[in-house]
Amino acid sequence: MPTRIDIDGVSVSPDHFIGGERVSSPETFETRCPFDWDRKLADIARGNAETAAHAAAAATAAFPAWAALTAAKRGAYLHRLADLIESNVEKLATVECLDMGMLLESLRLRVILRGAANFRNYADLATQHEERVWSSRGTLNRVIRMPAGPALIITPWNAPFMLSTWKCAPALAAGNTVILKPADWSPLSASVLADLIAEAGFPTGVFNIVQGLGAELGNALTSDPRIKRISFTGSVPTARIIGKAAAENIVPFTAELGGKSPLLVFADADIDAAAKKAAGQFDDSGQVCMAGTRIIVEESVKDTFLAKFHAYTDAHVMGDSRDPATTMSALIHPVHAERVLGFIDRARAAGDTIVRGGKRFKEGANWVEPTLIIPKDNQSEVVQNEVFGPVLTFQTFKDEAEGVALANSTAYGLSGIVYTGSESRANRVGRAVRGGTVWVNTFLVRDLTAPFGGIGISGIGREGGDYALDFHSDLKTLQILDGSVA
Repeated sequence: MPTRIDIDGVSVSPDHFIGGERVSSPETFETRCPFDWDRKLADIARGNAETAAHAAAAATAAFPAWAALTAAKRGAYLHRLADLIESNVEKLATVECLDMGMLLESLRLRVILRGAANFRNYADLATQHEERVWSSRGTLNRVIRMPAGPALIITPWNAPFMLSTWKCAPALAAGNTVILKPADWSPLSASVLADLIAEAGFPTGVFNIVQGLGAELGNALTSDPRIKRISFTGSVPTARIIGKAAAENIVPFTAELGGKSPLLVFADADIDAAAKKAAGQFDDSGQVCMAGTRIIVEESVKDTFLAKFHAYTDAHVMGDSRDPATTMSALIHPVHAERVLGFIDRARAAGDTIVRGGKRFKEGANWVEPTLIIPKDNQSEVVQNEVFGPVLTFQTFKDEAEGVALANSTAYGLSGIVYTGSESRANRVGRAVRGGTVWVNTFLVRDLTAPFGGIGISGIGREGGDYALDFHSDLKTLQILDGSVA
């Protein structure tokens, strides 16, 4: 019998899912609950080069038949999977909460359902695609999307279920088979997704999951010549390693690599709304790639803004992620908590001012207090580098030009947030802020058909809508001489 484990009443497999079967490994790694670190959830199958080769073979064998299906037939599978996700929200939310630490209420109400929407969205987009057809120089021209082959999807430990579905859905809709490698700190919701894939009746080998460490498993996957697309979300150093492997095999590669996004507040803005949204950047303990972690406020309203910001931040509650009263989750792992605290310690030593927070919420735990730092100058490490924790910086500007210059003063460019009451400034500054997505007077509102990705070291390529379907396809131009065929 395959191994199953119980996660608060939810049966989960700790094994890989390859070629429609659960596959174990002789070695394992453990996953623990972030907000109850003494609780080990599971020993997870630890894949290696042999595991990678097995998955690549399964995905390659399944590709021709899956690619040959019409977009509508593939879409029917995706819609069945979306139905199953919607009927298993409680199970998925329970597992994701315990494994990653995200607030249970948020998972129930928003995050898991976004996963279902991802599959529905791409199922419909693929069927709605119209080939470009035109006449030119005596020929009829037609641009055709062809499925590319097995796609490798590598996801990070934050929001693992949502990001896995966001990346796997367009690959499957485009006609590719998939190998998903979830992060080793939060692998369990991906295993539940594999169960739902099987229940939805996907053909054997179309969707595969392999678990393990980057050096042992990831390198073998990215260097396998049978992989035809690589989609990665994670850190800049890891992206450089994957990019080299992709280049070696001439494989298209997208990378979303996090950010150091500005939250730019002008004096003509709704200051209360801006301050509330700024305090909201502590959600998920700042483990959000798009978070506006650099608060940049017009000098004339800084005192009003800070008073409101502190009041909203004071209302945060750190605790058990299953408790509806909790608003700030624990950081995912002690190693990450130490990394975040290291940024704070170095900022303090460098002469930056710790306005609030700056230490653990309680000894030995993965919570770090919501922290606000006024940097000594714009070159401070805490301004220029991604912390990925509950750490925000505060700077001021005198005029629009200075505000935009500060907003654009890092190597990152994933997103930006602008608060203003002026329509002309909203458009002018929204265009000027360097980022793949810029929100004005709101945050994290996403249209799934819009392009998503970063500028600078925040990444390469775009996901979302037809942009993702094009990435997962090989485009062919078919030309037929006019009058040559009956």
